[in-house]
Amino acid sequence: MSWPRPCSRLRTLLLAVSLAFILAWSLSQRHQSPILRPHNIITDPTADRHSFSSSSSSFSAAPSGAATTNGESHAAASGTHLAGHIKFWSKFQPLLAKYEPKCEPPLRLGNAASVRFEQADPNDRADLLDMYPEDVETMRTAHRGFVEDLRAQSLDLHYLPNTRGLVSTAGGSYLPVLVISLRMLRQTGSELPVEVFLANDDEYEPYICDVVLPSLNARCVVLSHIFDAVPKTAEIQKYQFKLFAMLFSSFEEILFLDADAFPLLPPETLFTSEPFRSKHMVTWPDFWATTVSPYYYEIAAQPDPAAQSIRQSSESGELLLSKKTHTKSLLLSTYYNFWGPDFYYPLLSQGAAGEGDKETFVAAALALGEPYYQVTEPICAIGHGTKGGLAGSAMVQFDPTEDYALTQQGEWRVLGTSKAAPPRAFFIHANFPKFNPATVFNKDQSVTPAFADDGSYTRAWTIPEEVIQDFGVDVERRFWKEIVWTACELEHKFDSWKGQKGICKQAKRYWTAMFAGKRS
Repeated sequence: MSWPRPCSRLRTLLLAVSLAFILAWSLSQRHQSPILRPHNIITDPTADRHSFSSSSSSFSAAPSGAATTNGESHAAASGTHLAGHIKFWSKFQPLLAKYEPKCEPPLRLGNAASVRFEQADPNDRADLLDMYPEDVETMRTAHRGFVEDLRAQSLDLHYLPNTRGLVSTAGGSYLPVLVISLRMLRQTGSELPVEVFLANDDEYEPYICDVVLPSLNARCVVLSHIFDAVPKTAEIQKYQFKLFAMLFSSFEEILFLDADAFPLLPPETLFTSEPFRSKHMVTWPDFWATTVSPYYYEIAAQPDPAAQSIRQSSESGELLLSKKTHTKSLLLSTYYNFWGPDFYYPLLSQGAAGEGDKETFVAAALALGEPYYQVTEPICAIGHGTKGGLAGSAMVQFDPTEDYALTQQGEWRVLGTSKAAPPRAFFIHANFPKFNPATVFNKDQSVTPAFADDGSYTRAWTIPEEVIQDFGVDVERRFWKEIVWTACELEHKFDSWKGQKGICKQAKRYWTAMFAGKRS
């Protein structure tokens, strides 16, 4: 039976449109960038590399049982976020300026010793600052005024309700390190979206931000687009960007990770488990005891803690926080950082190791009476052995859920009195030196993770053996696989690598010597 002519024409038209669509799709796949094609295999030992397409996960991730917000286009969502952040910053920056400490900074009489927490004498408190009484009063008045305004004003952070994601800062030589960390994140099966904050447009690398990071369900956010939209009252330095990345992230619940830190397990579980579900803020410890100046407690109108309550200092490479419940803590922490270098950094650390933003989070929560949980399991350095001892190049942080379960049962391993098994390892912070393929093989560094004392290749992480074995898989092999992948696939893509030769070759040579034929 023949089709009526009008129907026949319609059928022909539909077939033509379908064929055109199929042809266009085929061409787009053929010309797609290699980074987005998981089966574009390179002929080296990392050919089984992991690839995570942005199409496999929507950018916005919502807490379990909550509605997601996936309808906005990327461009529209970015514009909405930018406008919201600018509006918030136009209100918050004047508040930071209004309560500037208008006095002489604390005078440093020396630097506090960096004493490991388990070796610290709780009765031996560092007191290495000097302040005039009138300067203490000036700072106390400013601090009190800022806190009172925080409580009185409606300073609503801009974020998408019922969302969670990972936040980091990068740029320049940190971008290759970040890509490696994100690929390790995706190795866990995590689908959390990621926002990567850059200082300015000079740090925005189009291929990395527009091609590589979206393939890992991540996007770049330029901080200067927010800062420059509002008349400045003070110049914000790079080391203060961590707080602003948290403030200006689009997520309600955030896991902040330094660019050189990555999880060993899917971090989604942290958001849905204790202690985060009840505390809404989780921090991780540093090696040292705190060295807060007595002046800080006067200024913040806080009681000087009893000797028995001295706690571990904080390591800020990882932080879990709800911006909905802990808005005020985050804003007070920002105040401490905004006026940190001259005032609050010395007050909170007195020159001890790592002085900077790391002590501001817990200090802010305590000053406001907001809950938090700091993991008690001691941080662990990992590395390889040398004649001088451990050549540590990374730090291990542990599972807060398992740690919380132990402390709820009265098991405090940090005190050395518990025989309970340790919580499982959850994060590795590969911070010293940075495992940037362009620089990690330099032999003139104080720590050379890829080389033994005699100059031969060595594995970076071999001790403490019990910690390495408890990983359950060969984490280091997986890490180097992603280092080699980044070195070879992106050798000519990073701005910081321009003009450098042999990055891929060096990484592959090391891989072949240490890992060829071995399985993780």
